[in-house]
Amino acid sequence: YHYEKEKGGESFLELKFCISGNVYCRQKDSECDKCRLNTSKDCLSKEESVDLLSFRFTPSQLSQFVKPRLTGETVVSDEVMAFKRLSSFTKILPLCGKSRMVLEAMLNNTYTGSLENIFINAQIQMLLLHSLDCMVGEKEIDTISCKFLANEADRDKIVKAREVLIQHIGEPITIKELSRKVAMNECYLKKGFKEMFGSTIFDFYQSQRMEHAKYLLYEKGLSVTEVSLLLGYSSISHFSTAFKKHTGLKPCELLLRA
Repeated sequence: YHYEKEKGGESFLELKFCISGNVYCRQKDSECDKCRLNTSKDCLSKEESVDLLSFRFTPSQLSQFVKPRLTGETVVSDEVMAFKRLSSFTKILPLCGKSRMVLEAMLNNTYTGSLENIFINAQIQMLLLHSLDCMVGEKEIDTISCKFLANEADRDKIVKAREVLIQHIGEPITIKELSRKVAMNECYLKKGFKEMFGSTIFDFYQSQRMEHAKYLLYEKGLSVTEVSLLLGYSSISHFSTAFKKHTGLKPCELLLRA
């Protein structure tokens, strides 16, 4: 939610959905297991991808949905659509099953031309409905405590940092390298990341690595040694310790339960 006090028309509400874990092969024009498992590092057709779907709504677009309430009750979703909240904020909402189904329908629809435009617009309104529905009943939204994040450009840098981390699942990256890639001061990057995503950069990165490790072990049937190497660990023992800390099980114990 971005609020412009002096230029109300430039305020906007933006929904962002990050679809991670996709690795495509340009030659096959589809997902490629060899690329996904990082077994073809020198493949020129490899295309790592983090798909970001972004939908922006202006005050004029949302005004058509605003309906005055008969009671004096204040509802967060109404305040947001009418742009009556006087400070910008970013909020992570749970992705409910309904929103997931809408996103999948949008990405896999078979309509073309004008019918596709109608379908996509209808699905975008459904995403808006489900997102605002998550706010109903909430009395207050925490505003951004880091003042520099009131700037949209800085928030975009934090989002980009998250995408870079996901892209480097198998190639560990330092905070210094990450800050350079997104052109943001290290201190601001760490504070902003924790503010927006509720987790430190390290904790988020480790969580993503371990979830990917579970996928490689359980779904793809790779050995502990192979997964350890693919995720950039210098030794199997370091990987095993990190895996157990995240899942409560050693990698070999997960395989025994499979």
